[in-house]
Amino acid sequence: MERDSTVRRIRPQQNQQQQQHQQQIQPDCRDEAAALNGLRRRKHKPEVRAGLLGESSAVLLLFGFVCLLWMLVLISLQQLIISSPGHFNALRARKHLEQITSVGPRTVGSPENEITTVNYLLDQIEQIRTESKNGPHSITVDVQRPTGSFSIDFLGGFTSYYDRVTNIAVKLEPKTTAQHFMLANCHFDSVANSPGASDDAVSCSVMLEVLHSLANLSMPLKHGVIFLFNGAEENILQASHGFITQHPWAQQVRAFVNLEAAGVGGKEVVFQTGPENPWLVQAYVRAAVHPFASVVGQEVFQSGVIPSDTDFRIYRDFGNIPGIDLAFIENGFIYHTKYDTPERIHTDSIQRAGDNILSVLKHLLMSEELSDSSAYRHGNMVFFDLLGVTVVAYPARVGTIINYMAAVATVIYLGRKCMLTSSAGVRYMRDLACAACLAVLSWFVTLLTVLIVALLVTLAGRSMFWYSHFYAAVCLYGSVAVGKILLIHTLAKNLYYGGVSGVDLSERFFDVSLLLWCCALLFLTQRGLCSAYVPMMMVVFPLASKLLLTKHFRARGASLQYSVLYLMGLAVPYVHITFLIWVVFEIFTPILGRSGTEIPPDVIMASLITLATVILSSYLMHFIYLSCSTKRILAGLGSVFALMFVLVCCGLFFPYSADPSSPRPKRVFVQHSTRVFHAPDGSVERSDSGLWINSLDYSGMQHITPHIPQINDSIRTRCSDQLPYCGFPWFLPVKFLVKKSWYLPAPEVSPQAPLEFRLLSRQDTEWGNVKMSFEVKGPSHMSLYLRPESGASLIGWSFGDGTPQFDLSGEYFIFYSHGLDAPIWSFWFEIQPSRSSDAPPDEGLISMAISSHYFFGADRISEPLESLLKKFPAWAFPSSWIESRSLGNTVLPQ
Repeated sequence: MERDSTVRRIRPQQNQQQQQHQQQIQPDCRDEAAALNGLRRRKHKPEVRAGLLGESSAVLLLFGFVCLLWMLVLISLQQLIISSPGHFNALRARKHLEQITSVGPRTVGSPENEITTVNYLLDQIEQIRTESKNGPHSITVDVQRPTGSFSIDFLGGFTSYYDRVTNIAVKLEPKTTAQHFMLANCHFDSVANSPGASDDAVSCSVMLEVLHSLANLSMPLKHGVIFLFNGAEENILQASHGFITQHPWAQQVRAFVNLEAAGVGGKEVVFQTGPENPWLVQAYVRAAVHPFASVVGQEVFQSGVIPSDTDFRIYRDFGNIPGIDLAFIENGFIYHTKYDTPERIHTDSIQRAGDNILSVLKHLLMSEELSDSSAYRHGNMVFFDLLGVTVVAYPARVGTIINYMAAVATVIYLGRKCMLTSSAGVRYMRDLACAACLAVLSWFVTLLTVLIVALLVTLAGRSMFWYSHFYAAVCLYGSVAVGKILLIHTLAKNLYYGGVSGVDLSERFFDVSLLLWCCALLFLTQRGLCSAYVPMMMVVFPLASKLLLTKHFRARGASLQYSVLYLMGLAVPYVHITFLIWVVFEIFTPILGRSGTEIPPDVIMASLITLATVILSSYLMHFIYLSCSTKRILAGLGSVFALMFVLVCCGLFFPYSADPSSPRPKRVFVQHSTRVFHAPDGSVERSDSGLWINSLDYSGMQHITPHIPQINDSIRTRCSDQLPYCGFPWFLPVKFLVKKSWYLPAPEVSPQAPLEFRLLSRQDTEWGNVKMSFEVKGPSHMSLYLRPESGASLIGWSFGDGTPQFDLSGEYFIFYSHGLDAPIWSFWFEIQPSRSSDAPPDEGLISMAISSHYFFGADRISEPLESLLKKFPAWAFPSSWIESRSLGNTVLPQ
C-alpha cells in the first residue's frame, strides 16, 4: 500500500499474489456501476478486484455474525441461575407469593389489601420472630397508618393526598441495638383487576424469606435493616412518602434497596442507583451472586422517556438517601393485567432475586460505609453487565480518563494519516470529511424512508401489527433500513468512487466509523453521562483490532481469515450493544401498547429499528466496500420488504393475542359513570350517565367495533375546553396521552356510599383574596380537578408544601386515596381574583370538579358494565373497570 496517499489508483501491473487472488474472485464480481446505471460506463481506470470478498461470502459472514450475537444474548437471558449458595429458600418464598395473590386484586382501601394481606404478613413476621427469639437479633414490628400529601411532576405534574394508608415496618437489629439501618422496600398493593404477582407480591415474598434468613444468622450483624412492606405504591408512591417523611425509624436509614417490576419474571436488573454514592454499586458488584445491571438503563429511565416511576424517587427526593432500584423487565405485555399470576414467575427467578438481595444486604449490613454513608457520597459509577457473567464497574472520573485516552488514541491514529505529505494529508482530510457526510446522510435518508413506510402502515390501519409478531417488524422495517443504507453506499461506490479501489474505500469508511464514534464519545463525556462507556468500547476494540490486522490486510486484502479476525475484534462491543438493543425492545415494545392514543407507535418502533440498524452497521460498512457485488443482497432485501409490506397491509398480523402461554392483550379502560353539571350558582344544569371507554393504545376501537358494534365513531367524545379535565372523571392525569374516548349511554350509577361534597366556609382575606374550605366524604379513591377562571389565580392550598402545582395544561389535579376508616377529607384553597377593571362583576373565580371512583369485583359491578365487559373479545382486556360519580363543573362565584 502506498504511504503517501489514501486514494490509490490501481497500477496496470499487479504482483503474482494479487493475480492469483483475482482468479479466485467469483464470476458475479462485475462492474456494478454499469449494472446500476444501465445508461453509460464512466471513463476511469479499470478497478481491480484483488482483495475483495465474494458477495455470498460477505452475506454469510455478516448474517452469521449478527445471528451469533443474538443467540448469545438470548442464551444469556434464559440462563437465570448457574448455581446457588443455597441460603435462600425459593420454595418457601413461592408459598408466600401464592398466598398473597390468592385474595385477588389488592387496591388501596379494600379489605383484601388493608386486612387480609396485612394479617398474613403480620402472621408470617410473628412466626419468624418466634423462631429466631433465641438468636443474636431482635425483631420489632410497627404498623403505620400515615396521612399526608405531596406534589410530583410525574405524568405532567399533579398533587397526591393520602389518608391512613398502611405500612408494615419490621426492624431487624442486633440485640445490642444499632444506630444505622438499611431499608428494604416492596409494596403489597396492586392495581385493580390484577393479582399483582410480579408487581409486587413476589418482591414482598422474597423480602419475607430474606428476613427469615437474616433473623436466623448465628453471628450478629453490624448494622440493622428495616423491611418496609408498603401498602400504597400503585396510588403513585403514597405509602413510601408516608414512611420516609413521618416514621421515626426513617431518621436512621442510611441507604435502601427497592424491589420493583416492569415485567413478569426473568432476571431482575439494577436500573437505578445513587444519587452518587458509588459505594452502593461497588457493594452490589462484590456481593451479588447473579449480577445484572446497566447504567444505560439508569440514565434512560431518569431522562423521563419511560412513563413510570418507583419508590426510589420518593426516598431520593424526600428522604435524601441513596439506594439501589431493581426490577423485573421481561414480558411487560402482561404487566398490570389479570395475567400477572404466580405460575408465570419461574422459581429460578425467585431464587435468583433472593440470592442477590440476601447477599447484597448481608454485605451492606457488615460494611463500614453504611455507618457514614455521607462521607462516601462523591461522584457516580459506570457499571454494565457482560452477558450476565459479571458486572464491570468503575468510578465515573476513571471512566472520563479512559474515554479521553480512547479519544486521544483515535486522534493519533487519524492524525498520522493527515500528517503525510501536504497534498496527501489534505486530500485524506477532504476525502474523510466527504465520506463522513455520506455516512451521516445515509442515516438520515434511511430514517426518513423507514418513517414513510411506518406512516403508510399507520394510514392503512395496520398499526401495531408487530405487537404479537415482533420479528415481522424486524423484517419489514429492518429490510428497509438495511437496504437503504446498502443502496446509498453501493451507488456511492460505483458512481462517485468509480476510480478508487474497494480496499481503499473500506479503509476510509472504517476511519469514518471510528471518527463518528469518537465524536459520540466526546459528546457524552462532556455532558457527564456514564453511558459514554458504550462509544468508548466502540472505539477501543475496533481500533485495536484494526491495528493488529493492518499488516495482514495490506498483504492479502479481505481474505476469509482477515474477515473472521476483524469480526472477532468487534465481538465484545457488538455483543454488549446487541444486549442493550434487546433491553430497549423488551421495555419499549410493551410500553407502546399502553402509551395512549396520540403517539403513533409504528413511528417509534420504526425509529428504534432504524437506530439499531445504524449502530450495528457502523463498522460493518467496511464490508460493503470489500464486497465485489451487492446486487443479490439488494434484490433479497427488496423482496423481503415487498412481501412483508403486502402481508402487513392485508392484515395477516393481528396485533393482539389471547394465547394463554403468551398473551398480548389490548388494554381498555372502562368506567360506568354518572355526571352532574352545575351552574355558577350551584344549581344543576344537566346530568348524564354512560360507559366511558378509553383505549390505552393507538389503535382505538377499530378492532373492538366488529365485536361490539355499539362502540363506534358515532359515540366518540370531544374534550370540552370549558370544563376542568374535559368534564370526565379521570382517575389519573393522563388526558394529554389519551385524547380519544367513547361514551356509550347507560343507566345511572348507584353506589352504596355516594359522594358527599359541601362548602364549609368562604372568607375574604385582608389582601383581597378569597379562601374557601370544603369537606368531602366518599370512597377510597377520588380525584379533584381545579381550573382558575380567566384573570384569577390559585395562590395557596392545604396540600403538599402549600404551593399549588399545575399540570401541562395549566389545570390542577389532586389524587386522593385512603385506607380503612378514614375521616372526612377536608381541604382549603386560596384564590386571587382578577384585578382587571374590565372583568364583569359576576365573573367566577375557579371551576372545580370532583369524582369518586369505586372499584368492584366481577360479582358486584353494575349490570350495564358487566354486560359490556362480557362482550369484549378475549384479547381485549379491560385493564380496569370503575364505577364513578362526578359532581361535574361548578364555577365558584365571587
